[in-house]
Amino acid sequence: MYSMLVTLQFSSDIPMAQFIINLNASMPTSQKFIIHILDNTHMFVQPHVAEMIRSAVADFRDANSYEKPT
Repeated sequence: MYSMLVTLQFSSDIPMAQFIINLNASMPTSQKFIIHILDNTHMFVQPHVAEMIRSAVADFRDANSYEKPT
């Protein structure tokens, strides 16, 4: 008998990867989405969380962006 696991490989720079690892750690056990961390910038995640990760990263970048005062 064979089983198949569908994953999404995620690549980023080190700070964003750490942000995603921390996001995963903040989730309840039943909602954790990282399957395997390959190295400092690559990981396998469950494919159904791709949009949630993109949204969380976008919110993080927006909250931490500098806008020059006018």
